[in-house]
Order: sequence, then C-alpha cells, then structure tokens
Amino acid sequence: MLHLFHNRTYRHLFAAQVIALLGTGLATVALGLAAYDIAGDRAGSVLGTALAIKMISYVTLAPIAAALADRVPRRMWLVMLDLIRAAVVLGLPFVSSVWQIYGLVFLLQAASAGFTPAFQATIPDILPDEEDYTRALSLSRLAYDLESLASPALAALLLTVVSAPSLFFGTALGFALSALLVISVRLPAARPQPPRGFYDRTTRGLRIYLRTPRLRGLLGLSLAAAAVSSMVFVNTVVMVRGSLGLGEGEVALVLGAFGAGSMLTALFLPALLDQLQDRKVMQSFAALGCASLCATAVWSVAGLTLSGLLLCWFLAGIGYSGTLTPAGRLLRRSAHPEDRAAVFAAQFTLSHACWLLCYPLAGLGMTYFGQEVILVVLALIGIVGLLAGSRAWPLGSAAPLPHAHPDLPDDHPHLLAHPSRPHTHPVVIDDLHPHYPPLAP
Repeated sequence: MLHLFHNRTYRHLFAAQVIALLGTGLATVALGLAAYDIAGDRAGSVLGTALAIKMISYVTLAPIAAALADRVPRRMWLVMLDLIRAAVVLGLPFVSSVWQIYGLVFLLQAASAGFTPAFQATIPDILPDEEDYTRALSLSRLAYDLESLASPALAALLLTVVSAPSLFFGTALGFALSALLVISVRLPAARPQPPRGFYDRTTRGLRIYLRTPRLRGLLGLSLAAAAVSSMVFVNTVVMVRGSLGLGEGEVALVLGAFGAGSMLTALFLPALLDQLQDRKVMQSFAALGCASLCATAVWSVAGLTLSGLLLCWFLAGIGYSGTLTPAGRLLRRSAHPEDRAAVFAAQFTLSHACWLLCYPLAGLGMTYFGQEVILVVLALIGIVGLLAGSRAWPLGSAAPLPHAHPDLPDDHPHLLAHPSRPHTHPVVIDDLHPHYPPLAP
C-alpha cells in the first residue's frame, strides 16, 4: 500500500482526508459537551436529533450537490465546501440555544454531503489501476477506523490544556488544512457532461444505481452493514454500562474491538480481492456480520460476559469492513467517468438511508424491547439485506458477454467504440443508454 504515497496528488488528498476526519472527531466530542452545557439531562435527546438531521441531510442533499458539482471545477468545489465547513464549525462555540445547534449541524452536514461523494469520485481518476484503487479503499477504511480511536484520545489530551469550545477551533483548522492540501495539487478535470436539465442531473446517479444489478446488490449489503453497525454504535454503551455493569474504560475497549476487527480486515482485504470475486467476498463478510449479532443474542440469553462481547464485536467489525470497503470498486466499474460523481452520490444517499432506518430502530428497540429482542431484529434485517443483495446481484464473472445491436446504425458511437461483431464488451441493460454501464452485472 505504501507505494501509493509516491503519487503526490494521492498523498496530499489522503492527508487532507485524515486531517479532516480528525477535526470531525474533535467536533463530535465538543458538540456533546456543548449540548450538555445547554440542555443538561436532555443532551442525549439533542444529540440524537442532531444525528437524525445529519442523516436526513445526507439522504436528501447528496444528489442535489452532485448535480451542482457538475457545473463547478472539481478542485474549486472541494475547497469551497471545506471552507464552508470550517466557517460553520467556528460558529458552534457561540451557540446558546438548541435550535442554533440544529441549524449549524444541518449546514455542516449539507457541506459534507457535497464534499464526500465528490472526493470519493476523484480517487479513481487519480489511481486508474484497479489494484491501486483497491488498496486506496483499504487505506480510506483504515483512516476512518483510526479516526474513531484517535479522535477521543486527542480530544481528552487537548481538554487537559484548553476548554471544550476550543476543540471547535481545532476542527476548523483541520478543514482549513484540508482545503490547503487540495489546493496544492492539480486534480483531473471531470469529464464534460452533455446538456441536461437539473432534475435529470439530480436523479441520474440514482437511476443508474437502481438499474445496475450489482449496485442493487450493494444496496442490500449496505442494509446488512447498517444493521450490524447501528447495534454497535448506538447500544454498546448501554450494554456495557447497563447490562454488564462496567465503566467507561470497558466501553472504549469494546468499541476498540470493533475498530480493530475493521482495521485488520482493511489490511488483508486487497490480497483477498486479488483472488476472489467481489460478490463472494462481500456477501461472506455480510453473513459474518449478521452471524455476530445472532451469536450476541444467544450469548445474552445464556449470560453475556465482557470477553464474549469483545469477541462478537471484533467479528462484527470484520464483517462490517469486509462488506463496505470494496463498494468503491463496484461504483467505479458501474459508471462512465462523467457519471462517476453522481453514482458515488447515489451510494452515499442510499447507504445513509439504511442507517437512517437502523439507527433509531436500534435505540428505540433497546429502550422498549430489550437487548435480546433488538439483536434478533437487527440480525433479521441484516439477513434480509444479504438475501436481497444476493438475489439482485446475479452470480457471474465480469467477463465480456457476446451480444448484438440490431437497433443501432453502423456509425453509432457505441459501435465505433466497440467494433467487434458480435460485440463482446461486458453488458448491463439500462434504459438511460442501450448498454449502460458497459460492464457485466
């Protein structure tokens, strides 16, 4: 993986991602403290609502942002959104009421909904080789996992010398440094788009996504991953502090087990994907994630222990990372370069819709029905996603499929690009184009 850093553009963008993630982690800690200062015992409700706002903004605004991004140079778009996020975060230390928190969180996440898919869609253009891109996806997963471990520790260290509101200034600095790193490199220009209306540009990514078999399969697997991760992220503290009667240190240890499983998977996944098809790998890891929830439910009935929860969450982390890390490979294969940002935005929208379903279900189910019931319910949702994904993503290789174009004239651009008769490039049928995207399911 380290050879990727010989590419100056990728090196700067990866650094920008890591710095922005650390800043976001600091903001998460600072926001919790600010919510407690303003709302007291209602801080949990405030943070829960802020999380819902985050998910709703991701689900609704990412396609709109992708349509707008087509009209702005790629580097300018990323820098502008980084600076908007920095400006919004600088306002958070001065909030004095709950509605102000909600408003600034919405603006912050709206900018992130535009930034993240555009950033993700840029990496395949920088690393056109699929093996390099696969390793970049693993590095990205490692960055996310390390952020979840490093940010709380960094926040705790900073809080020994500065006040909580100062963490927001650290976040703003992170976004500003991210913008500077993006400015420092020349990004490949996005492919020119044919003239389209705003509605067509806004929905194009979703229409391509939902008409591509492998991406419909990815949506089912995203639901399975959301079911697993929502149980971990929402209910770990309740399980450790309430069910097991342990302290905050054990909460961090259990969450660390999930992160360790995820990071370990990210390290060995590129070698595994070199040997096996993405479909088999992703579905196997999704099954492991669902099995970890089932095992936790059975163990809960028998008497869950800390060591048991550590093992189950470690396996859940392996399943979660192995399910979602290869997603970028599917998106890259399933779109022409000019449509790549729209398809990445569609995945961003639909995957967060899965979390928008599972997060509140995990919290409410734990509160009203108990640990064992919600573990079984989320495991069943994960299994449904796995089965739906397996059905939507037909078994087969990415080898070219012989086919004909009796309806196209000889001078059609598609025939000129693939002159063999019968044509043998990979095929997916889609009504946006007779054979779009030009890859096998």
